[in-house]
Amino acid sequence: MSSNPKQEEKPKIGITIGDVNGIGPEVIIKALRDNRILNFITPVIYGSTKTLSYYRKALHLEDFNYSQAKDAGQFHSKKINVVNCWDEMVEINAGAITPEAGRASFNALEKATEDLKAGLIDAIVTAPINKHNIQSDKFKFAGHTEYFTQKFDAKDSLMFLTSENLRIGVATGHIPVKDISGNITKELLTRKLDIMEQSLVRDFGIKKPKIAVLGLNPHAGEEGLLGKEDKEIILPVVKEFKHRGSLIFGPFPADGFFGKGDFRKFDGILAMYHDQGLIPFKTLAFESGVNFTAGLPAIRTSPDHGTAYDIAGKDEASATSMREAIYLARDIYKNRHEQLVEE
Repeated sequence: MSSNPKQEEKPKIGITIGDVNGIGPEVIIKALRDNRILNFITPVIYGSTKTLSYYRKALHLEDFNYSQAKDAGQFHSKKINVVNCWDEMVEINAGAITPEAGRASFNALEKATEDLKAGLIDAIVTAPINKHNIQSDKFKFAGHTEYFTQKFDAKDSLMFLTSENLRIGVATGHIPVKDISGNITKELLTRKLDIMEQSLVRDFGIKKPKIAVLGLNPHAGEEGLLGKEDKEIILPVVKEFKHRGSLIFGPFPADGFFGKGDFRKFDGILAMYHDQGLIPFKTLAFESGVNFTAGLPAIRTSPDHGTAYDIAGKDEASATSMREAIYLARDIYKNRHEQLVEE
């Protein structure tokens, strides 16, 4: 057993500010206000001290203190660090969709990703972006998941929604509903299940995970009566994983699976498409849910909510999901490094 000095260090968790007109700055401030969090991580906010100062004053959260990081990678371990990611003046207009806010959110994301790749931070937590105003020649992605998958040259990744007792991944992510069936292939499902199984072991410390696979069609196809994908594509993949010794079961009809509470019997669940997985997940774990991008060499988590423009700047946003995203990033970092030590 070899020693690993990084294991004893508090991980440096980068937190991107997201859309400055959304609730990102608010939930970041609220999540980090309790100084006890500094016992577990070194927070590094990527955004702007001016933006944080604006929301600190507007929301009457003057007890939130931070330190500007002036040198790359030189972060104070007992303070909240802020990396300024733009020099120009960005007007704050809470609840509004503006091009300036889109550019600012991209600048924060790009700088944090550069530092993550350079090893200056150990993980990244992304506050919500607006998927429209962030689009540019440098950002042509459907969301964070696709961005990080390309940035880290991963062959594939998995959008993995997690909470304390529920973990749901989606086989197809941000694609139109009309394209879902054509994208469900044996190769895709094999990749996604491989990523989920490995992540449950590596990132969540579950030595022999039990995974459920949901069907694509109503009643999982009714033996081909309501669609052939479940019988001809999904079931053979499940059988192949069982043959190699994995605890993977299905395909299950999604309605009954959640209606009867069968989800409680599994460590992970693979849904076939975005809403099939996210509707039950957000119903059951909206306040505490976290979006984790599994399958990457880097660690990226995010609160499981959007910009929430309707409540931005009103001191109504809950920081629970952001706080959970920060702690999950820390836990995954710890699990990965404990396994490195054991190896």
